[in-house]
Amino acid sequence: MNKFAMALALSGALAACSAEPQESTDNMVDSAAEVAPAFNLVADLGGENSGPVYTKNAGETLAVSGYDAVSYFTEDAAVKGSPEFTVRYEGYDYQFSSAENAATFQADPAKYAPQYGGYCAWAIGANDALAPGDPELFKVVDGKLYLNFSETVQERWNKDIPGFIEKGDANYPAHSPDEHYTTD
Repeated sequence: MNKFAMALALSGALAACSAEPQESTDNMVDSAAEVAPAFNLVADLGGENSGPVYTKNAGETLAVSGYDAVSYFTEDAAVKGSPEFTVRYEGYDYQFSSAENAATFQADPAKYAPQYGGYCAWAIGANDALAPGDPELFKVVDGKLYLNFSETVQERWNKDIPGFIEKGDANYPAHSPDEHYTTD
């Protein structure tokens, strides 16, 4: 049983155990449905992360803040994804604006997932540090997606993109997959 199905089953069991006794099993089904996630998992591609992936809060699984990773390549734009088209890759949930983009991602997820797990490309390259990547501040370079923290940071990154990528490619693998950016 995959992790998602196991979590869903446990959530439903916990809800059923903590709820008031019910007259019929119909109410138990309703309780389990309320616990179900608010997205439609189109596919779970499996895999293990080799480095940290930026999410708003530690422990969450929504990658790229819910933006459609394929749209950066096909539309040269940051387009919000929809929970209706969610694909899990390496334990993180990527949302897409269409079934077509979800299918494109499924065919080659490593091509479309942002570099450095969606963390700021300049921070990893310049300081070997994790900083949130803003999905609206992006650049596709040599067929790879990079995000930056702010417009000011992106201006710095633009001054030596090849140099920051070279340093980022060396720095990022040293970070643990369970590491997360924190303000503490």
